[in-house]
Amino acid sequence: MVSLLILFFSAALVNNFVLVRFLGLCPFLGVSNRLQAATGMGLATTFVLVLTAICCSIVNKYFVYAYGLEALDLIIDITIIAVAVQLVEIMIRFISFELYNALGIYLPLITTNCIVLGLVLLNGALNHSVLESAVFALGAGAGFTLVLVLFAAIRERLAISDVPAPFKNTAIALITAGLMSMAFMGFAGFAGSAA
Repeated sequence: MVSLLILFFSAALVNNFVLVRFLGLCPFLGVSNRLQAATGMGLATTFVLVLTAICCSIVNKYFVYAYGLEALDLIIDITIIAVAVQLVEIMIRFISFELYNALGIYLPLITTNCIVLGLVLLNGALNHSVLESAVFALGAGAGFTLVLVLFAAIRERLAISDVPAPFKNTAIALITAGLMSMAFMGFAGFAGSAA
């Protein structure tokens, strides 16, 4: 149980996929203008991460590797990711059409979000079990959501602040992201040897 908690917090804080591993920067910068859209994108991505981590782990372990189809694992993983994203898109459109419109093009782009594929590949490389894959994915999703919500809240405050002209919009957003990244890298001492 303790090892699963370490794995969760390692993925969420210590090895945050956005601010430490620098994956998923497109939705991080693109959807973080409004807090509601950032929260929705974070939760949708978390759901996709957990679903694809479990599905890919099961399919890879009991089908791909069991039958010697290692050459097809990437194609199968990408197909599972695409199906999961389509399911999430349909669910969000059904549950909250306003959120669906707010997320816009970024919702189907979860398919190509490098966090999702990176997590599946990292789970395979670290030889995680199905449970460990799910916990690692949940931690990665929680970290992604946390960073996205914090960044959106900061950007909403910056929009009404008196920022010098050369630093407006993208420049101040990148400076803020860099400062957040340095802050999250401070968690590295808490993990010890956590992956």
